[in-house]
Amino acid sequence: MPKVITLPGDGIGPEVTAAAVEVLREVAPDVTIEERLIGGVAYDTEQNPFPQSTQDALKEADAVLLGTVGGPHDSEWNKLPRHLRPESGLLALRKALGCYANLRPVRVQPGLEHLSPLKPELARGVDILIVRELLGGVYFDQDRKIDGDTAYNTMRYTTHEVERVAKVAFWAAEQRKGRVTSVDKANVLEVSELWRRDVQALRDRDYRSIHLNHEYVDSVAMLLVSDPSRYDVVVTENLFGDILSDLAAVIPGSLGLMPSASLGDGPGLFEPIHGSAPDIAGQGVANPAAAIMSVGMLLRHGLGRSDAANQVDRAVAIALRQEPTRDLGGKADTKTFTRSVLNALESSPSVG
Repeated sequence: MPKVITLPGDGIGPEVTAAAVEVLREVAPDVTIEERLIGGVAYDTEQNPFPQSTQDALKEADAVLLGTVGGPHDSEWNKLPRHLRPESGLLALRKALGCYANLRPVRVQPGLEHLSPLKPELARGVDILIVRELLGGVYFDQDRKIDGDTAYNTMRYTTHEVERVAKVAFWAAEQRKGRVTSVDKANVLEVSELWRRDVQALRDRDYRSIHLNHEYVDSVAMLLVSDPSRYDVVVTENLFGDILSDLAAVIPGSLGLMPSASLGDGPGLFEPIHGSAPDIAGQGVANPAAAIMSVGMLLRHGLGRSDAANQVDRAVAIALRQEPTRDLGGKADTKTFTRSVLNALESSPSVG
């Protein structure tokens, strides 16, 4: 029997995770669901943002559903030593799960083009998957230091690290339109020369059916907002991926519409990308769509249940048209939107 560990976390995390769990129970009643602590609430309870009790539970998990971590800028959590802050618990979680590839779909829902900051004709039909390397590069390299009035961080990649995330991108492209754009800065960075060389070699060796092109990160940043439909799957390293995926996140019109999956050596990690939104926490008005769509990704990539994943995606699309939440210009609160998703699921054929 599959087991999913939920980590609701902080802020609106418990509210949107509860909504997502309702949907998961509806489409996969055989799945065992257990809740554990992470982030600020974990520190308050166990003086550790990624406590041992959570680490032990993950050893038995088939997938992990995360809410959000962190508090407001003036939170007491932000005054703690860095390794005890909520965000450090999230980084430790990703590392413990071996999640080296982050998948972030950027999809403009039909009928919601008007929410995008782009012109409707540019936003219409946008469907991009950004695959970001998650455990290497400048964020994780230990060759880093502040020394008086000098500081440095080092960006370093190995062929192994490049190939394993590129394989995820090529695999995803095989199920989509068969196009991959690899993003680098090979005109000025040696690490990008290695990245480009290894991605191309992998494609030529194992993925000849995939159309691959290489683009510089600054060009991609412009084209994502001026011609987004040119992209299918985008793969890039950690720093560039962090920036580009956040840039692309504005295209659908709300962070409440952005799920994600992080895949690697262990169980996958599935989470909405929005923050903890402490200003609305506890009010019951948070948009749970991204958390529910993360359940769709969990079903697809974590449990291998594509039919159930498709069912969730269709139900969310229906609910967005019928009961949009306040951040989308509607009136639905968290419970109303969740009920709309559940109603759409009940009216569709069962996937068992």
